[in-house]
Amino acid sequence: MASVLILVAAGAAVAALLALRLWVVLHSRVLGPRQSCSLLVVAGSGGHTTEILRLLENLSNAYSPRHYIIADTDEMSAHKIHSFEQNQADRDPTTMLSEYYIHRIPRSREVQQSWLSTVLTTLYSMWLSFPLTHKVKPDLVLCNGPGTCVPICISALLLGILGIKKVIIVYVESICRVEHLSLSGKILFHLSDYFIVQWPALKEKYPKSVYLGRIV
Repeated sequence: MASVLILVAAGAAVAALLALRLWVVLHSRVLGPRQSCSLLVVAGSGGHTTEILRLLENLSNAYSPRHYIIADTDEMSAHKIHSFEQNQADRDPTTMLSEYYIHRIPRSREVQQSWLSTVLTTLYSMWLSFPLTHKVKPDLVLCNGPGTCVPICISALLLGILGIKKVIIVYVESICRVEHLSLSGKILFHLSDYFIVQWPALKEKYPKSVYLGRIV
């Protein structure tokens, strides 16, 4: 009986320490001055990729290198990213081609996939996401709602919890979300450092979010 109580107490202590560490990580938002910012961008199929690339159009070359994360079956996004990076370089011929990389992970959820199996595929995607995020060690993660972003953002949080590196997470809710958050948004609203919405109705429902108007 005593050994069981000791194990329970030890488990509670570990859980409390992890919760405290998570609180510290989520409330440490300031990036120090730097000449460049390593950026990890989570791209999703279809409209998600189009929107995230529109956001990147307004970023300077200081956000480099850029690491793109796409689903392993998403060839269209890969073509869009290559085209985007080439167009960015063509706009200013005096600027060297930006350093960028494309990484692939399994999808967290396919269209019409059951919720039960989604739990398993998300866990598998998360298992593969952490080594990748640990290798890249980005300064900032930028995402806008594809299911792939959930395991990536959790992996980025783990880097901070483990004391490896504090990673800033910026979530921009899709322009098509007018009154309700996406499933990814509902999850990452509590985990992101900056949660940006593009409609005033969402700002009213989620006062802690940042409303900047339409930015894509």
